[in-house]
Amino acid sequence: QVQLVESGGGLVQAGGSLRLSCAASGSIFSINGMGWYRQAPGKQRELVATIISGGSTNYADSVKGRFTISRDNAKNTVYLQMNSLKPEDTGVYYCNVHGTRIGVLVIPFNSWGQGTQVTVSS
Repeated sequence: QVQLVESGGGLVQAGGSLRLSCAASGSIFSINGMGWYRQAPGKQRELVATIISGGSTNYADSVKGRFTISRDNAKNTVYLQMNSLKPEDTGVYYCNVHGTRIGVLVIPFNSWGQGTQVTVSS
C-alpha cells in the first residue's frame, strides 16, 4: 500500500501565503504523477495543479501565477506554494499520487491524502 501524509494547511489572511506538503511512503516502485485538488463547501472537488514525472505542470486557471507545484523525487514529496491567497481559495486540499507499487507483481496505484484545511479570511 501507499500512504500519503499532508501538512501545511491553516488560516491565513487574504494576500498571504501557505505551503502544503505531501509525502508518499510505502512499497512505491515509481511515481508517474502528483497533484493537488481542493473542495470548497457545497462544491465538487476540483483540480488545482499537477506535475508529472518529467516535470511538466498543469494549473487551474484560477491559480495560475499565484500557486506553484513542485516535487522532490528523492523524498517522494510534492509541494504546493500558494501566494496571494484569496478567500475563494478556501477549502480542503487533497494530495493525489499515482504510479506503480510493488506487490506480488508491480501494479498501479492511485492514492489520496486525508485532506488539509486551508482557510483564507478577507
